[in-house]
Amino acid sequence: MLKIALTGGIGTGKSTAAGYFAELGVPVIDADRLARDLVVPGSPALHDIVAAFGPEVLGTTGELDRAWLRRVVFASPEQRRRLEAILHPRIYAEMGRRAQALNAPYCILVIPLLLETGETTIADRILVVDAPEALQRRRVRARDGLNDAEFDAVQRAQVSRADRLRSADDVLVNDGEPAQLKAAVAALHRRYLQRAAAGK
Repeated sequence: MLKIALTGGIGTGKSTAAGYFAELGVPVIDADRLARDLVVPGSPALHDIVAAFGPEVLGTTGELDRAWLRRVVFASPEQRRRLEAILHPRIYAEMGRRAQALNAPYCILVIPLLLETGETTIADRILVVDAPEALQRRRVRARDGLNDAEFDAVQRAQVSRADRLRSADDVLVNDGEPAQLKAAVAALHRRYLQRAAAGK
C-alpha cells in the first residue's frame, strides 16, 4: 500500500485537505488524533507526562490541560523535546500498526511534525500543504485565538516554509477558496491511485 505523509505549517489547512481525502474514501490516520487517544486519563503516556511536567499539566477533571502544556513546550525547546520523547515513539508505533491493518490502494498519514521528527521513512511520499504566512496567521487567530507572539513561538518550533517545500514530493497550495483545494485533492487522488496500481 502506498503511504502518503501529509504535513504543513500551522494554519495551512492540513485537516481540511485530509478531510477531502477522507471524503473520497481514502483511509486517513491523523497523528494529532492518535496523540489525544494516547493521553486519556489513566494512560501510560499521561502518567509519563505528569511525571515530567508536574500535576499542573492536568485540568480540574484529571484530563490533560492542552493549552497549559502548549504554552510551556513552545516557550522552551528543552520542554518540547521532553514531551516529544514521551509521545512521538508511541504515535509512530500506533500509526504503523493502523496502516499495516488497512486494505486500500493508499492511505494518508497526517503528521504535522514529520520533518521536525525526521521520521520521513514512514511514508513513500511527502505531501506538503502550503499557504502564505499572512494567511496562516489569520486562520490560526480565528481558529485558536493565538496572538502573533504565540504564533511565532509555534512557527519557530517548526522547520521553515522553504525547507518544507524542498522536502515535498507533492504540494497542495491552499490560498484560495475551499473548492479549489478540494479540486486539487481530487486531482492528487487520481495520481495516487495510478501510482498505487503501478506499484510505485
